[in-house]
Amino acid sequence: MTVVLGLTGSIGMGKSTTAGFFRDAGVPVWDADATVHRLYGVGGEAVAPLAELCPQAHKDGAIDRAALKDWIAADPSALKAIEAAVHPLVAADRTEFVARHRQAGTPLVVLDIPLLFETGADALCDATLTVTAPPEVQRKRVLSRPGVSEETFETLLAKQLPNDEKRARATHVIETTGLGQTRAAVEALIDELTRG
Repeated sequence: MTVVLGLTGSIGMGKSTTAGFFRDAGVPVWDADATVHRLYGVGGEAVAPLAELCPQAHKDGAIDRAALKDWIAADPSALKAIEAAVHPLVAADRTEFVARHRQAGTPLVVLDIPLLFETGADALCDATLTVTAPPEVQRKRVLSRPGVSEETFETLLAKQLPNDEKRARATHVIETTGLGQTRAAVEALIDELTRG
């Protein structure tokens, strides 16, 4: 049996680092953001439908995300149209990933989905993991990223479920204040979830 673990966490909470620790331990990770990036790239399945919706976003055989952002800013209905075109492609990719690993008998897979609870994708998982850190650590991490202002940080936070709610809804919670402690917690969780 393949255990499907949904991984989430608000911006700056250490989700990408935690996903990396699962990968390091040999656990296959499906990354929602990376999938969208691939679908938008040259030869990606989202290129044709998005080019039809927003011709100015079609550049060099790929989709220019900055042009999509401009369209979303100018047209309130744009985001819904983009989501209607892209979400089914992302869902199909995720379904294929899980099916392939179930067939192979992989004991554990991780679905790295930033908006896991917000999109209802937690319903696809056997267990969920929220990564968390104190608010001051989160703020420091996010504001140290290039081009991220206080305003951008607040806007991003507003789109996500509050951290307390994510923690309450998750089956498992890992604090990400130290790399060694986070890695050890990931390894302990893998052991717990794969113990037959």
